[in-house]
Amino acid sequence: MLDAAGIKDADPAKALADGSAMDVWRRMITAQGGDPDAPLPTAREQHVVKAPATGVLTRLDAYGVGVAAWRLGAGRARKEDPVQAGAGVEIHARPGDTVTEGQPLLTLHTDTPERFAYALESVAGSYDVAAPGTPYTPSPVVLERIA
Repeated sequence: MLDAAGIKDADPAKALADGSAMDVWRRMITAQGGDPDAPLPTAREQHVVKAPATGVLTRLDAYGVGVAAWRLGAGRARKEDPVQAGAGVEIHARPGDTVTEGQPLLTLHTDTPERFAYALESVAGSYDVAAPGTPYTPSPVVLERIA
């Protein structure tokens, strides 16, 4: 995103490591009238999605996970829809990681447990676990450039 904005000399890793990114974040919260020391909201309900087998996580589809987060209440379909500040998806494993059967892959968070079934439909086809030792080749970060 920095490159797309024309900022060529910034080092995000350095800003995270030296704490300057946190300083900027705190100033942004304060400038908008917020309290950067306020506790973050947490959802009342959780559901853990576990690895179905031992092997290599070869795919974790961002779209499916994003739709699941929306279905949990993290987003809205219309501007008048409510948003749950604590809703979302916590990711425990990344593509390329070796996982064991029963290990948590994702934790779904919401205040409304009846949303879990709908969110699980999105997550169900969003990941693949291949046999142990399966080579993993990451997808390119940039799929296509549009001029």
